[in-house]
Amino acid sequence: MKRKMEISELIFKIIAYVFLIVFAVMCVYPLIFALSSMFSSYDALGEGKVILWPVGFQSTAMKFVLSSGRFWIMYANTLFVTFVGTIWCMVYSILGAYALSKKRLMGRHGWNFFLVFTMWFSAGIVPTFINYQQTGQVMAALVGQSDASAIDMKWLIVIAMGMNATNIILLRNSFEGVPSEIEEAARIDGATELQVLFNVYIPMSKATIATVALFFGISRWNGYFWAYKVTNDVGQNYSWPVQVYIRDFMEKNTSLTSSFVSEEADVANEAVGTAVTYALVVFSMIPILIIYPFIQKYFAKGVNMGGVKE
Repeated sequence: MKRKMEISELIFKIIAYVFLIVFAVMCVYPLIFALSSMFSSYDALGEGKVILWPVGFQSTAMKFVLSSGRFWIMYANTLFVTFVGTIWCMVYSILGAYALSKKRLMGRHGWNFFLVFTMWFSAGIVPTFINYQQTGQVMAALVGQSDASAIDMKWLIVIAMGMNATNIILLRNSFEGVPSEIEEAARIDGATELQVLFNVYIPMSKATIATVALFFGISRWNGYFWAYKVTNDVGQNYSWPVQVYIRDFMEKNTSLTSSFVSEEADVANEAVGTAVTYALVVFSMIPILIIYPFIQKYFAKGVNMGGVKE
């Protein structure tokens, strides 16, 4: 028999659904606006007539992006940084989390404290930038070069910017939730340390691993500030990720990054640049939009397993 809903419960559900619908619209609207602006006519875009649906129609902005060799070079840079960077981050994060999850690790509490300490107090922008510079010099020395400009800065972005204490803690907590009896059974069967990790802990923590990989991948794909700093510091514009390229394009061709448009500005050119910018933004979102639905099912479970310690 269906239970009759109380008035207070009905009111709560109505408010909750309204809030969720409004929140969903707020999340989806920027994407809809970017798509509409990409295909709207330049006149409508320059006059601010685009609100929800395309006003007029043009496909020049999309064609410009598709035929832009420089954009696709930056796109390839981002794919490289995201793919290789995520693998690099996951390898040492899993190894570090596995070690920190073991009570037999000498100085375990101290190592865990130092890890959490970096979440409370960061070094700051200037020391971090100096650290990246010095890391670039070390990498250059390893390949027999005297200057960091002699190496490809994409590798510096991959290697030097991989640390994230929060993700390691999520993995550590997930590993600590694996029953010790399963590990003991594997060791009785003669499993080595790596076999225990790869055959027991990783398969039983797939949800958290997939979630952390998503976090790392999105942060690499959307990374702008430090990627811009380390590549511009040595003049390697060809190593820019796509987000840095979009920002540079916006600064040179639109008024989107400034609070005003000068009276001498060419409104028509501004509208063209703005349409192309929205096209660049839309194309830059495609991989994340494709990958996210396949990992979403692991998201809530992974955060819960890694974030809650029994």
